[in-house]
Amino acid sequence: MSAEATEAAEVLDNPVWAALTGPHRGFAEYGPAGLAARYTGDTAPWAGLSDPEDPRAWADLAELAGPGEEVWLTGLPTPPPGWEPVLTLPGVQLDGRAVRAEAAPEAVRLGPGDVPEMLELVELTRPGPFLDRTVELGTYLGIRHEGRLVAMAGERMRPPGWSEISAVCTHPEHRGRGVAARLIRAVALAVRERGDVPFLHAAAANTSAVRLYEAMGFTLRREPVFLGLRTPAKRA
Repeated sequence: MSAEATEAAEVLDNPVWAALTGPHRGFAEYGPAGLAARYTGDTAPWAGLSDPEDPRAWADLAELAGPGEEVWLTGLPTPPPGWEPVLTLPGVQLDGRAVRAEAAPEAVRLGPGDVPEMLELVELTRPGPFLDRTVELGTYLGIRHEGRLVAMAGERMRPPGWSEISAVCTHPEHRGRGVAARLIRAVALAVRERGDVPFLHAAAANTSAVRLYEAMGFTLRREPVFLGLRTPAKRA
């Protein structure tokens, strides 16, 4: 990888903060000191810190979220004392510069009117967090069979120059037919047409999905942790 490409990818070290202070600032809530931010509660659960090693950023996030509330971070953060772990999930971050992007003629654009069906598919397949307004974060495409939504994929975090492909899921009855790969390539096409580069996050334990992504040309860039934390309780 060239030095220029490496520098361009550095925003992926802190993708939530980069997105919320960049292309997704319209979906952001900021802490009073401006050192922490999170997606609005109905779009995505993720929060970000300007500097995960700065105690002031953690204090700002605690002020933003309120005492005893859950927040979700990605990367390699080490919380200060008083933050209660809720879930620690090892993950992978995959660079999609080498992925072939192409249209999927059978795919349809999904929007707010499709959210009830999208939520049902997410509940069945568990691809990761998907909320009532997640569909507004980027392009979402789906495939229907006999009128029923059976697969989808879309965009979530958007750090400058990059876009995360997310919510990749296929109904169990329709797996093994290459549906997910076609949707990923189609979403990647939308990303590339905007001038961005696709990337992905996945749970490290989801080895079948990771194998699919790598077979498509995604390459391992980093091994972050998806970390759920409860903010410190307010002192008496």
